[in-house]
Amino acid sequence: MRFFTQRRHFRDLSEQEVLALAISSEEDDARIYRSYAERLRAEYPDTAAIFDGMAEEEDGHRRALINLHRLRFGEVIPLIRREHVAGFYARRPVWLVQNLPLERIREEAEAMEREAERFYLEAAKRSSDAATRKLLGDLAAAEAGHEERAGELVEKHLDGEARETEDRMAHRQFVLTWVQPGLAGLMDGSVSTLAPIFATAFATQDTWTTFLVGLAASVGAGISMGFTEAASDDGELSGRGSPLKRGVASGVMTAVGGLGHALPYLIPHFWTATIIAWIVVFFELWAIAWIQKRYMETPFLRAALQVVLGGALVLAAGVLIGSG
Repeated sequence: MRFFTQRRHFRDLSEQEVLALAISSEEDDARIYRSYAERLRAEYPDTAAIFDGMAEEEDGHRRALINLHRLRFGEVIPLIRREHVAGFYARRPVWLVQNLPLERIREEAEAMEREAERFYLEAAKRSSDAATRKLLGDLAAAEAGHEERAGELVEKHLDGEARETEDRMAHRQFVLTWVQPGLAGLMDGSVSTLAPIFATAFATQDTWTTFLVGLAASVGAGISMGFTEAASDDGELSGRGSPLKRGVASGVMTAVGGLGHALPYLIPHFWTATIIAWIVVFFELWAIAWIQKRYMETPFLRAALQVVLGGALVLAAGVLIGSG
């Protein structure tokens, strides 16, 4: 299999190269933790302090590895990184993690420690030098113990009240950036497209024409809602988050809301398609009411009355106009 990849296999690395790989990996992990800390410092200062502490731990590992390399192999450390080794665990790019919620970033850090522990255990098995084997084993234990260390840091920087505050802020940010614009889009797409789709259906009784009208109305509404949401607020003063994220959430959910009851008209039989479309509309409207209750803290009965009654009126208007 060596002929099919330009990467080295872990089993082919020398002990010096394994040490060099460990050094570069520790350096990368420390930088990642500091990036997490910088990303979170403004909104979640207590969690940022935890990642600062974890970065210092990685710096200590790197220094111990460099000292060992200096004793065994000299000052020149070979340039070898994760991406040079086939099958070696990879780190998610920081710019992708920045878009994750707070709890997912914490889970990402835990996964990093588990992967590092496995690496050191495998590296220790391959070492013939007692000092090297001992250090790698100690580092594996240290990575395994990072969960305990993280717990100590949590106790130091993130008491129950601080954790609750940060989680509440993270939930609020998620609602403002994703749920609120997405819900507005879903409501607009589900309700506003009812009249043109069912008016076309009952006026023509042609399922393909009805589908094309529904597709055009859904995609057009999605594009319009997406651009409107993104352009309405840059998020800096309101704290609603990235306009791009909000625009995507609003635009996609608007299109989904309309396509839900347009897609049944791909079925060539008119009444079969129409009955299925009505069923889809029923579930769409109740889903909107549930989301309002779950994330917007709207009483379920009030949300159901507003959404279901409003949707039913728009649906009836479309049927009456198309049948007239």
